[in-house]
Amino acid sequence: MGSPFGVVVTQSGDWSFVSADNWVGVFRTGGPALPSFAEFVSTSGDLEDEALTPDGRYLLAAEGTGAVVISVSRAEAGEPAVLGTLGSGGPSGGAVEVTVSPGGRFAFVSEENSGSIAVFDLQKALTTGFSPADLVGRIPVDDSPVGMTVSPDGRWLYATTESTARGQHAGTGVAGTRGIPVSPGLPTSGSGAVGGEGTLTVISLARAETDPAASVVATVKAGCSPVRVITSADGSVVWVTARGSDRLLAFSATRLLSDPAHSLIASVEVGEAPVGLALVDHGERIVVADSDRFAAKGAASSLAVVDIPSALAGRPALLGYIPGGGFPREMALEPGGSTLLVTDYSSDQLESVSLAHLP
Repeated sequence: MGSPFGVVVTQSGDWSFVSADNWVGVFRTGGPALPSFAEFVSTSGDLEDEALTPDGRYLLAAEGTGAVVISVSRAEAGEPAVLGTLGSGGPSGGAVEVTVSPGGRFAFVSEENSGSIAVFDLQKALTTGFSPADLVGRIPVDDSPVGMTVSPDGRWLYATTESTARGQHAGTGVAGTRGIPVSPGLPTSGSGAVGGEGTLTVISLARAETDPAASVVATVKAGCSPVRVITSADGSVVWVTARGSDRLLAFSATRLLSDPAHSLIASVEVGEAPVGLALVDHGERIVVADSDRFAAKGAASSLAVVDIPSALAGRPALLGYIPGGGFPREMALEPGGSTLLVTDYSSDQLESVSLAHLP
């Protein structure tokens, strides 16, 4: 398959898309059968993570300084599907993740090499043609921004950065002061620690769409090399994988705004160098991709299963591990919640995991 990175599943569950190198693999999914390869969509650059627009019409794959935009219906039909590319126009920003606003108008791309998140007017590009004018601006964050997710209510964009090396911040965590308080008891390194202490940033989505440079609301430290972020279904809890700390961290969404210094509410030790994460079992458990991407001595890649109520109550929460392929990276839950798709980056495969018998 060639180093698969991102995976997404359509709302119908009939199709999944996997980004790998300079192409997107199109798979037929759904039902008890394993995903079957249908065709691929070629692109001009190396692709990273992916996102579908809320209406399911377009697939965006992070690439270069922005994202490639693909027609889902054309890709499913095996027709030429690349519509254009959103680009910031600067040197390679190392685009890693892409997400879309709830209304589907704006796209956000984390640029790992530039220390910022690019904001694009996706609707404008689709309506009038792709051009440098699609770039609305950039959201300034700390070094190596990677993970992003939009809150369920559409008000906030959460983003992780792997390091604070761009500035030694201290203060309140409110935009304007750029302060980053330390959450008490937060681990900053583990056996897989690579890079420095990173951050979780809260961004006003409405402000980011009009004035990206002034859209950061709060920033807190989030362990060593935090790389992915998701929220609970109701948006009350923000979950982060701290890759260098070998931890799954939980933050209170309310406290991130009102009392960021005390926003950390849970910390669970998982496996080696965790990256991707997915809510399963109706939000009662969370699966974490322990990537072991740095081949730590005595470690192995796997999928850790964590009980959420126990984690939030401060009780032992790690339920066990599911064997995984090499460097499990991203995950997508099929509709119905019975099957989890996992990209195994160094095994060159798409893994299908039945959730019927979780630890």
